[in-house]
Amino acid sequence: MKPNHLTRRNFVRQATLTGASLIVGADRSVLARPFQNHQVAVLNPKDQVPISFIIDDSTTLVNMAYFGIPQFQEVFPDQYLQDWRKLPREIPDDFVREFRDYCQAHGVKGKYSIVPYPACTGWVDRFIPGWTKQELQESLQLVRETMQPDWDIHPEMVSHTRVIDVKTGRPFPDAHEKYMENWGWSQDKSADELGEYLAYALKVLKNAGLHCQGVTTPGGFGSQNKENLAKATLAAVREVYGEVDVTHYFRDLYTEPDESVVPLVKYPADLHSDHPSCVVSVIGCTGDWFGGWDGLTPGSVDQFITEDLSKGRMVEVINRGEPAIMVCHWPGIYYNGQKTGFKIFQEVVRRLEQKYGNLNWMKNSEIARYWAAKALTEITFDGQRMHLYAPFAADSFTLQVNVRPVNVLTLQSKGQSVKLEKVTSKQQLKSGCYYQQHEQAVICFDLPRGNTELLIG
Repeated sequence: MKPNHLTRRNFVRQATLTGASLIVGADRSVLARPFQNHQVAVLNPKDQVPISFIIDDSTTLVNMAYFGIPQFQEVFPDQYLQDWRKLPREIPDDFVREFRDYCQAHGVKGKYSIVPYPACTGWVDRFIPGWTKQELQESLQLVRETMQPDWDIHPEMVSHTRVIDVKTGRPFPDAHEKYMENWGWSQDKSADELGEYLAYALKVLKNAGLHCQGVTTPGGFGSQNKENLAKATLAAVREVYGEVDVTHYFRDLYTEPDESVVPLVKYPADLHSDHPSCVVSVIGCTGDWFGGWDGLTPGSVDQFITEDLSKGRMVEVINRGEPAIMVCHWPGIYYNGQKTGFKIFQEVVRRLEQKYGNLNWMKNSEIARYWAAKALTEITFDGQRMHLYAPFAADSFTLQVNVRPVNVLTLQSKGQSVKLEKVTSKQQLKSGCYYQQHEQAVICFDLPRGNTELLIG
């Protein structure tokens, strides 16, 4: 353990903004970059619109709706009246493969939950009754080897149903909303208490060979306790997985036309040290308009993008240039073997591909990292030499610079000097390249942590 590595408890006590005169809001998110030069603007990566797909209620083999509905109904007997016995108990790995193959063919990336103790059936790092140990191991291998490269893996708390006593590993005995993960338990907990719970979930996934840089909240978990949730996420991920500099979480989604879904960069600390950190709230822009959390309510393609490609929530967000992150639940994508949600998703992707040529599929962690770099990189520019200090590295970092036509553009970092390639159009832009548009140059490069110089000649 490095000398200044903080435990979860010490982090929660000591988390402060250090190393830069940052402006932050009441929710501790970064509001401005005081070092930004008026001649320079940070664009989206490769000057494209980030797009991503969040999958909730997924795990190994278990259909969370089948096992979860009776537990919800026990707490709220007048609600959750779905006939859960008619639902399949399993979402098979063959469907995971079918979904994976389609996504790989279309470049789709996002977040895929693995609930550690799915609806209290069993533990993904040990055994789940009803399936053999070999079946569980093969399901985990499928996720590790073929999903994890393009999908962030998150725990969705521990069970997604009953709250677990982390001292015993057993659910609390009372079937009450205050002891359900979706509702009351999390709302009055300290950051340290939430961090202990999150770390417990993360350790199960680490034992199962999965790497996590973030977490997903089930239902209303932390909805009235967001700042403690943010601090707990940052501390828990770093406690379990070591020096993760940029952590993230999915808690909120906004669907109204005028609601921004720009990620919130929160609690930046130690920015000029060897161990900078921050946490990013990644925000979804759609409801589950695929097949619902229980796989019983078919959705509509037109809510995402209409047949004439002119309207829909995705169109609104993409046209604003904000990260367009769709949200679904795995039982609704499978839709009891009918795959209704999956078919809706395929049509959404087809329409988006038909309308746009500037979309950039990214994992949630990649979006979070880019927004951290965008918000916290210090930039100075005198017309010929640009200096950047980046606490966080980011791929395809893209700048728009008000400057005369550029003849040579040189990147200097860590003792190396590289000339960037000039391309003739925005569509050709990639890392290591730039193009000139009137009195503006758009420059794209992989931003390293630390100091970088751009020389314009």
